[in-house]
Amino acid sequence: MKYRVTHSTQYIYSTPVALCRNEACLLPRNTLRQKCLTSELRIEPYPSDLRERLDAFGNRVSHFAIQHPHEGLNVTATSEVSVSADPNLFVAANQLSWESVRKHLANDRGPLTLEALPFLYDSPLAQKSQELEAYAKTSFSEGRPMGEAAADLMQRIYSDFTYDQESTTIDTPLSEIMVARSGVCQDFAHIGVACLRSIGLAARYVSGYIETAPPPGQERLIGADASHAWFSVYAADAGWIDFDPTNNQITGEQHITVAWGRDFADVSPLRGVALGGGKHKVVVSVDVARIPDNILNYQSQSQSQLT
Repeated sequence: MKYRVTHSTQYIYSTPVALCRNEACLLPRNTLRQKCLTSELRIEPYPSDLRERLDAFGNRVSHFAIQHPHEGLNVTATSEVSVSADPNLFVAANQLSWESVRKHLANDRGPLTLEALPFLYDSPLAQKSQELEAYAKTSFSEGRPMGEAAADLMQRIYSDFTYDQESTTIDTPLSEIMVARSGVCQDFAHIGVACLRSIGLAARYVSGYIETAPPPGQERLIGADASHAWFSVYAADAGWIDFDPTNNQITGEQHITVAWGRDFADVSPLRGVALGGGKHKVVVSVDVARIPDNILNYQSQSQSQLT
């Protein structure tokens, strides 16, 4: 499946900003099941400095600075990606019990396991606790297959928690979310990550997008989509398998990965510092549109003819 993703962020300041320096994590990465075909980051006003690097987790991070007075900032990332699903991944994840995966993490020193080790430990927004360990163990009973147990945890988060955009902020502790039983996708992803770490498994926070469908009989609203988040667990030889507790889905062709890290703080879409600005307003618009194969093929042929 191929998509065009447009993520626009507009800052409107009450007084001019003298200068600012920012970091954006908005351009999709390549994975085993995803290829970023094209990507572009447009910034207005035009930055005096713009560069891209890979962070410690292999995510594409753009740094930019604007060193003259400005009354607003517009950052738009436009990307085209191709996404595929692996129907055998969940089956492979069930070849081992979850205790075997935990033992594998403790003893194996292969390159893939070494890369997974940082995701075993606490991070600022996804810390282990006895409460989360107890919640996870309802799903991770003795001898249960790894994939089956993780899917059950996903389903329970989906059933036990209510999606409510007004109930939390990025700073709301997981202990409060566990009491309120409400939050948004990043909260549910953090709970999944912290639950898995609490029982000795490696888990990471994944940021990205999901294709949404309009109600029957209605046209798709351009710009009405949003950023999304889910959790991923390391399943030894099966690799990483992703679960979306907000929608109770194992991720597939409709999920587009931008970045992953220990928690949201590692993959915030846009952050920075500014001198001045007073009060400000932020407007975010996201559009995820499917690209028909014939259109993409025509574009590729046209580009070949021009080169």
